[in-house]
Amino acid sequence: MKFASYHISPHIKQSLDELGFKRPTDIQFKAIPSILKGEDVLAIAQTGTGKTAAFAIPVIDILLRRKQREPQGLKCIVMVPTHELAIQISGVFDSIAKHTDIRTVGIFGGVAQDPQIMALKDGADVVVATPGRLFDLASQGHINLREVEILILDEADHMLDLGFYNDIRDLIKRLPRERQTLFFSATISEKIKDLAYSIVRNAIRIQISPKDPVSKNIDHSVMFVSMDDKRFFLERLINENPDTRILVFVRTKVRAERVAAAMERVKIKTITMHGGKEQADRLNVMKAFKEGEVNVLIATDVSARGVHIDNVDFVVNYDLPDKEENYVHRVGRTGRGNKSGNAVSFCSEEEKPMLKLIEKYLHNPIKVLEVAKDDYKETLLFTEDTNDNWKLLMREAEKEMNNPKFKKPGKKNKRK
Repeated sequence: MKFASYHISPHIKQSLDELGFKRPTDIQFKAIPSILKGEDVLAIAQTGTGKTAAFAIPVIDILLRRKQREPQGLKCIVMVPTHELAIQISGVFDSIAKHTDIRTVGIFGGVAQDPQIMALKDGADVVVATPGRLFDLASQGHINLREVEILILDEADHMLDLGFYNDIRDLIKRLPRERQTLFFSATISEKIKDLAYSIVRNAIRIQISPKDPVSKNIDHSVMFVSMDDKRFFLERLINENPDTRILVFVRTKVRAERVAAAMERVKIKTITMHGGKEQADRLNVMKAFKEGEVNVLIATDVSARGVHIDNVDFVVNYDLPDKEENYVHRVGRTGRGNKSGNAVSFCSEEEKPMLKLIEKYLHNPIKVLEVAKDDYKETLLFTEDTNDNWKLLMREAEKEMNNPKFKKPGKKNKRK
């Protein structure tokens, strides 16, 4: 079935065609009809399956139809865990509603609230918000939650991980009891179930969970590399894949800056994204990466669910994640929707226990990229890092010493 066959506004179809959306993904195919009918939905789907469009397309169509017969006003709230995700989802709504008068406003902390308040005063049909800032503006009277007809919780599991459970419960108390609720999560747990079933009513349950939780569009593999040698292999991967967009994940903000400094020494331009940056800086970083000003982004897990960039060619797990489920969220930044992608993990000896946990979580072993001993040595030797050029000099000296024509000093020819 194609989007052209759906009973939705021709203005939405025009936008979808311009965006290159021809056929729905599995989650879109299963969720859109139920949402259009006004049913509550509880959806469990892995990262990169097209969840945002699965609720944005039908919600925009519903609001368009209602707007023709009802007064304007805020009708839909989308709650998300991070600033970056609020920006990304607002952008998706704007793109799909491009040829309509549906207006979306992103609300999130870390920046001044006055511009957001002004945007709300100009009128909003949809608000995409993080719980904290949404709660603040609602408490100040800038958002009227009593007129909301549709509530969407996206990445609900991540919101709980970040400690937003009480914020979500408090906000729900302010919403009308009669509403449509859409609950989307990448994983399911007892706490997720408790929250979900306390806010949805007779929900249609949709679960897109193949045996391998990594999308079939992603070719993912692992390479065994010493911790100290990872920077050389990252340098080689970037140089062998010029003009590609590469997202590199590390464990900590300190590691992010150190890896960026190592790449700078070899004349590779990168940018970093982590919790130590101010929100304005993070927005600038996202803009630079999204628009292709810089093709290599080094990030911590704060960005694993907040980076929704089209055409990320490679995800590199420079460090394996601290939690096995984060592996899925990381590699899910590539191969999104119907596109293909690549992911490679550098695994050191001390990280092998985590690799086993990841493979157990995936229910499958990860394909191993075998590196021949000579290839490994060459990667270390032919670096542009001036701090390590001595290795190449030593290797060349060793070759010279082994050359039969080389005359060792201090030895004289014996007289006959």
